[in-house]
Amino acid sequence: MPEYGLFIMTVTTTPPRLLLVDDDRELCQMLSEYLGAEHFAVKSVHDGGDALAELQANDFEIVVLDVMLPKLSGLDVLRTLGASYGTPILMLTARGDDVDRIVGLELGADDYLSKPFNPRELVARIRAILRRASSHSVRGMPDELTVGPITLNTGTHQVHVSAKPVTLTGAEFRVLELLMRSAGQVLSRDSMTEQALGRKLSAYDRSIDTHISNLRRKLGLEAGRNPELKNVRGSGYTLTRSLSPEAHA
Repeated sequence: MPEYGLFIMTVTTTPPRLLLVDDDRELCQMLSEYLGAEHFAVKSVHDGGDALAELQANDFEIVVLDVMLPKLSGLDVLRTLGASYGTPILMLTARGDDVDRIVGLELGADDYLSKPFNPRELVARIRAILRRASSHSVRGMPDELTVGPITLNTGTHQVHVSAKPVTLTGAEFRVLELLMRSAGQVLSRDSMTEQALGRKLSAYDRSIDTHISNLRRKLGLEAGRNPELKNVRGSGYTLTRSLSPEAHA
């Protein structure tokens, strides 16, 4: 009687490459070990200049960037990279330092985490960002959305206002996409944080408010414009519907 061997096919995946930038070498060592156990390929550097050199020479899926760095700060790194930089960035900030968080988000960071933090929360934030970054469009949804003079293409990741291109960060793009898909409806800050940023809204978290402020400025959605990005007191935000692109001019 013939013998049949058992054939087992294994599928291997390449671990996401992560650049960790922090001048605390002990923290970097601890996080590298923890993230390695969570199936990330970690490269750590301890200065902003070294971070820029690494980002120019190698590809990473995500960057974890401390604000307080010697020589070249994390905010300087963000300024050098520019708001249109494609790789997601998670900032590490001092607890209670609202200015650094707001400036970092304005400069293009996707999210932030205050020190000290639980490594499990860091992993959860990283995975949420990577999930969002990998899904440019929602299955079953149109690839192009239009509200008034604003056009958003989920396939090309481009936004135009009256046919003029506008540069948005990854997080701003996701917030705008959510608002455009729900134009005319009020979205709570809790819902927007979960759907656009991939995490629960926590106390003192003003990420959504900062992204909304940036979108108003970049797209011209101030009060009295058409469409308008409105704050509904006690409820959340809504992008009003606009039927006439000319109304924005």
